[in-house]
This record gives sequence, C-alpha cells and structure tokens, in this order.
Amino acid sequence: MTGLLPEGFHDRLPPAADAASRLEGRVLGVARGYGYEQVDPPLAEFADGLAARLKAGGLRDAVRFVDPVSQRTLAIRPDITAQVGRIAATRMGHHPRPVRLSYAGPVLKLSASELDPLRSMRQIGCELIGLDTVAAATEIVQVAIESLQAAGVKRISVDFTLPDLVDTLASDTPDLALLRERLDAKDAGGVAAIDSRYLPLIEAAGPFDAAMARLRAIDSGNLTSRLDGLARIASAIRDQAALTLDPTERHGFEYQSWLGFSIFADGVRGEIGRGGTYTIIHGDGREEAAVGFSLFADPILDAGLGDAERQRLFLPLGTPSDLGAALRSQGWVTVAALEADDTPQAQLCSHVLQDGAPAAL
Repeated sequence: MTGLLPEGFHDRLPPAADAASRLEGRVLGVARGYGYEQVDPPLAEFADGLAARLKAGGLRDAVRFVDPVSQRTLAIRPDITAQVGRIAATRMGHHPRPVRLSYAGPVLKLSASELDPLRSMRQIGCELIGLDTVAAATEIVQVAIESLQAAGVKRISVDFTLPDLVDTLASDTPDLALLRERLDAKDAGGVAAIDSRYLPLIEAAGPFDAAMARLRAIDSGNLTSRLDGLARIASAIRDQAALTLDPTERHGFEYQSWLGFSIFADGVRGEIGRGGTYTIIHGDGREEAAVGFSLFADPILDAGLGDAERQRLFLPLGTPSDLGAALRSQGWVTVAALEADDTPQAQLCSHVLQDGAPAAL
C-alpha cells in the first residue's frame, strides 16, 4: 500500500485541515450575519437537470456514471452554484424574494487545467436570488470581502468586468463572436482587423479610476447606467480592497450578465474567488435574476492565508477532568497525557499546564 492518490486529488492533513474548517466557518459566519442561510445540496444529481443549469459549461467538466438504482446517468457536481439555483427555483420557489443562500462543499472536475492541477476542490459561496440590482451586487461584493478578511486574508484586490459589454456595443457586428474572442485575448491587431472602433476597449483596462475614465470617454450613452452602477459598487468597497477593471474579460464569465468580478490576494497565484450577476431558470422556462460569489478554498489554504497559530495545551497525567473542562470552556485546545512518559513536544503542544495555569513552552 503506497498511499498514492489519483492525479489531481490530495489529502489535507493537520493543521491544514483544521485551517480549512476554520476558513469555511468564518466565511459562512459572516454570510450568516448578513442573512444568508446555508443549504447543502448532494454531491451528485441527475446529469440532464444539472447540465441545463450549468449553462455555458454544461457537463464538460462533470464526472458522470450510471445510477444502479434509477439506471439514469448521474453527474458529480463541478460547481455548486447551479445546485443552489435549482433549490431556489424549486424547493424554495415559494420563498419571498430575494432569497439569500450560502453553501460550502467539495466539487469534482473531470480533468484539471494547465494552470490548476487540482480536480477535487472545496467551494464556499453566497447567492442572492431574485435581484441583480446595484444594491444587491454591492451587498454580495461586500460579503465576499468581509468574509475573507474575517478568515485572515489580507491585501485583497477585486477586478471587475462587464460581461455583456461587447454584446451591448457591437450587437450589429457580423463577427461578434470573433470580436469577443479577440478582445478577451487583448489582440489589438485582431480587433483592428474586425472593427477599429473597439480598440479603445483594450486600452480601458487597469486601475479602476483610470479605466472608468477611459470607458466614459468613449461612451455614447449605451453604457452610462452600467458605469454608474459599477462606480457605486466600487465606492462602497474602495477602502477595503484594491480595485481594477478589465471591461472585456469574459473567461469564466460566460453566463454572467451585466457584472462580473474576480477576487485576488497577495501571495496567491490566480483567483481566490469569482462572482457576478446571472439568471436561474425555472421549470416553466422563466428566468430569474440573481447575483453571487464563489470562493476557492484550496489556493487560499495552500498559500498559508487564513492560518492561525497552533495553540495546544498539554495536560500532564492525572490532571483533574473538571480542570480540563474549565480550560476548554475558556477556548483552550487541551491534549491530555495518556501515559507517564508522554510529553508536550510529542503532542505538538504550544503550552503546558503548570501549577494549574497554562504556560508557554
């Protein structure tokens, strides 16, 4: 027995697993304070229903198998957001809007990307179903930032995008799909070959204020409401995060509507979260507005962000049980000696009980 795991899978050992639990608890705790109640959808469900709700991604990233009971194809979720949308549209369809829901759990992807080798990951997030207004989006971004701060993540930055910007400005362009692709790739030559009028969109990316000024300079009125709304969201979080804007970024935002955002932190390669406005589909085909975010726990934990100092109190052999209980009620993690030759060092303790009180080693 070698202990090897499949490619893209990993064990999380102490104290990292404790850090993961703490991260999850603090994020959900902040969300709960804003009125987001937790749901816990199953790891797998019928593939056809999940595919319809995953929208742009479909089941491309989902591991599928045949259920021996129903003989129907099931899929293991590659994303929890779609399941939360299903719950909001069906079992909680009667609930007054907006409905605020939070979640946390594992997701599984069929294959890893070149930039991210993980296939098994943990996802934490919040969804506000029933509104995609500026006020709703502001709340969602605020909850995301506050929850990360509560988990110990510092120097957060938020990169905004306007996913439907190109569709709004260039709806009559014959090569619209190609134009989106060239703008997303920041291919100035490719954009110029299609329509040079859209070259300023590539330049309108960078620090938030400068990028907004460039966008307003080329706005003929079609973007005014979007830009005003985005400015209000940015104003609400300006003192809590560094802000940037990339108005044509679409990678990962294929099913978002007017707003998208990515969250980054110093010391972590790539995104630690993503969110935006979108729609969920009801059984009668009706679409309902929503806004939400998902945090990716693994890169946060792998970078050591959100970790806390290990505080373990060693209780020598024979320590009265009521004293141990009293110390735990004070917040101490106690590790009791079970043999006479047990030591604080062997139990990875930071403190030892001496003369009835904790003493640092």
